[in-house]
Amino acid sequence: MESTVALLTDGPALSLLLAFCAVVAAAALLIGWMRSLVSAVPLENREYLDPPPAYWRCIGWLARPVAAWVAPLLPRLLRRRLVDRLRQAGLEYALTVDQFVAGQVISAAAALVLLTAITLPLGTPKATWLLLACILGAFLPMSWLKDRIGDRARRIAKALPFYLDVITLAVEAGSNMTGALQHAADKGPQGPMSEELHRVLRDVRAGRTRAEALRMMVDRLRMPAITNWVAAVLTAERQGSSLGPILRAQAEQRRSERFLRAEAMALKAPVKMLFPLMTCIFPCTFVIVFFPVVVRLVYEGILG
Repeated sequence: MESTVALLTDGPALSLLLAFCAVVAAAALLIGWMRSLVSAVPLENREYLDPPPAYWRCIGWLARPVAAWVAPLLPRLLRRRLVDRLRQAGLEYALTVDQFVAGQVISAAAALVLLTAITLPLGTPKATWLLLACILGAFLPMSWLKDRIGDRARRIAKALPFYLDVITLAVEAGSNMTGALQHAADKGPQGPMSEELHRVLRDVRAGRTRAEALRMMVDRLRMPAITNWVAAVLTAERQGSSLGPILRAQAEQRRSERFLRAEAMALKAPVKMLFPLMTCIFPCTFVIVFFPVVVRLVYEGILG
């Protein structure tokens, strides 16, 4: 008993015990503060919303308080630009601007913690590296959003000629434009174009005019092919022209554009393959070809 008391009253042991207690108390206070912060933010009603992407589902419990914290700090111009980007990516009803920025903040903090944990055994990391880690972490969600927008635009451009063919056949068979859009949305393959047509039809059923619903689709997608198609349809309806030939011409033009895009991608393939060829394939080929020659020269004493 006396030895235990002497060990506890020893200077280094007592300091270690106090440091451990302080760490436990700080961790408990941090957990309690985070719980109070999370519980103070009201839950979001997602009954009529789309499910968020996987990353935001994983950080959902942490994204809510962070989103509430960053919401008053976002300028109006940045908020408007992010709304447009989320709309182009088809995430308008899955993520809010505050939630997306919260994901950027959490990603930046995760990159900062990861860099600190990796470099701490080698010494304290420099402020420049910490700043670069934060910038990279915040840039990753924006890069993912840009890739999603590009992939969605490519899928729409690829599927558009088929949908225009279905709309043309329905119009020429005697259906009106709204019925043709319904046929295309029901019979077409599942994808972003089908989702956009279903949304146009929902807007029409909600009381908007068909022209207004189509213009809203143009504003969401910001694609020249969609803009030209909608402009041609609205112009023909306003002038009383027949929609069949106009829609058929639009389908042929979109199909030609798709062929030209595929041809351009095929022409870019050799340029993209040049760097892997020079860095990976050519060195290995040279080693395989010249290794027996070098061994023969060394064996004969020519290469000392």
